[in-house]
Amino acid sequence: MRIGVLAERTGTARRLLRYYEEQGLIIAARGPNGYRDYADAMVDRVLQVRGLLDAGLPTRIIKQILPCLDKPRAIHFPDATPEMIATLEGERDRMTRRAECLLRNRDAIAEYLDAVRAYDG
Repeated sequence: MRIGVLAERTGTARRLLRYYEEQGLIIAARGPNGYRDYADAMVDRVLQVRGLLDAGLPTRIIKQILPCLDKPRAIHFPDATPEMIATLEGERDRMTRRAECLLRNRDAIAEYLDAVRAYDG
């Protein structure tokens, strides 16, 4: 698919998609005319990258953990410094706290909706 289609399907600006490609986060084949051609799997990859960026991870770390998101997995550890491991542990813990907070908020909204529906009924 062309970059415009990928941008539309992921809600990501073309400029950001080109940046992700520069950083090695996504891959595009090139047609004879020089246009980028993205595989369908890049839709999920872009959404994964955006989610990790939204979680606060820098692109250099995202690039290292992307193999963990693919199957079959080809994980390489040569750049796994103690600092990177500590950063990832911190991000994992922060994501866990955020997920728990989102679940509590979801449950509170559900309880509110149940109470409103019971009152109206």
